[in-house]
Amino acid sequence: MSGLGELDRPETPSSPGAWDERSRRSLTDVGGDEGGTDESGSRGAGAVASSRDRQSPSRARRSNADPVKALMHRHRDLCERAVDPLEIAAGLEAHGVTDRTAARFRHRDVFSLAEEMYARVPRDDDPAPRLTNPPAPSVRAAWLLLALLPGVLCAAAVAGLRLTDGRPRLIAAAVGALAVTMALRAALRRGPLSAATRTSGTWTCWLVGYALLGDGLLRTALAGGPDALPDGTADGEWPLTAAPVVALALSCAPAAVCAHLFAVRARRKLTSSRGLADFSASVRPLLLGTFALYMGVLTALLTLTGAVLDEPAAHPQALALGALLLLARLLTVHGHAHSATLVLTATAAAKGAALATLFAGRLPGCDFLAVPVEALVAACGPAGVPTAACGLGALTLLVHASRRLTRASAHAHADAATERPG
Repeated sequence: MSGLGELDRPETPSSPGAWDERSRRSLTDVGGDEGGTDESGSRGAGAVASSRDRQSPSRARRSNADPVKALMHRHRDLCERAVDPLEIAAGLEAHGVTDRTAARFRHRDVFSLAEEMYARVPRDDDPAPRLTNPPAPSVRAAWLLLALLPGVLCAAAVAGLRLTDGRPRLIAAAVGALAVTMALRAALRRGPLSAATRTSGTWTCWLVGYALLGDGLLRTALAGGPDALPDGTADGEWPLTAAPVVALALSCAPAAVCAHLFAVRARRKLTSSRGLADFSASVRPLLLGTFALYMGVLTALLTLTGAVLDEPAAHPQALALGALLLLARLLTVHGHAHSATLVLTATAAAKGAALATLFAGRLPGCDFLAVPVEALVAACGPAGVPTAACGLGALTLLVHASRRLTRASAHAHADAATERPG
């Protein structure tokens, strides 16, 4: 889970302006790409040489005389669709083109290459003037209401569990879980939290389910097995920790607003920046501020739900889980679903392995399997297991997001993502 090398591998962009495979190959035809050259330059030089051998003499002369013109000839549509040079620079950056690659096109950096491509492509009409402060899309009532729905239904489901007993309680639990799941799915299909890439919610459901039942199951395993229910629970009643789950469900609306603000403000900086480095430097504090805002709201919700339900607020594990889910969703929305899924899967597996080792440690000769988890619980309590797993996953995603979400290619089409109907 902590292997950042796996997370940093290039991912296929899903934005409408992303280049196709033919466009990517043209970089090699004209001047090579970043991945085709090592320190000695042998492999990249061979690829360029073989490509030039296949070209006609006249085309080779044109490429040697004006490599940018050859690149524009292959990507004219991309340049004509761009609203400013930074759009083209974002497309180049998304496919690994760096300043060293731009030097092969006789430019000091990627942005200056994109500026020339943008300026030299003829257009039928003059482009619209560049807006330094474009109007921010308003918060739509439709997706805001959908984002509020999971929290309302979750609170109603918890109230139903507390007011019922026996078989009606089981029915209320099943109906409530189904309603919250459907509402959450609707909230993630519309508005700022929606993503073009369809992702599986299996691991998210497992993580939220652990927040609801995991502490009780962990205490049961430490106490001696399922027959020894913790805290003197009677009548077969399984202990639930509802306050963190209700707080996380209620935080769906603040998360949508934070994602909306991040996308809109990043888009503004995209239109006003004069280079990729300038854009990255200005977006990084915005990302950290958005993350801090959500964490502050989640802390307040945890305190409120803990007081209302008369339960421990479970701040450490709930805050770690909330941070993990928010960062995973932001990465998914901006085209990096692979890394988010990888970390969510590893976190869920770590929690499952912790429970499995406790039960496996009760087998003859397998006591050593439970020693790490028992030591962690002895030092930090049952909350130590989910806090460590989710905290490590959230930290990994935060480092990864500070690299990926501060790139122009993640926001080149943020307007479409913000207004996506689902």
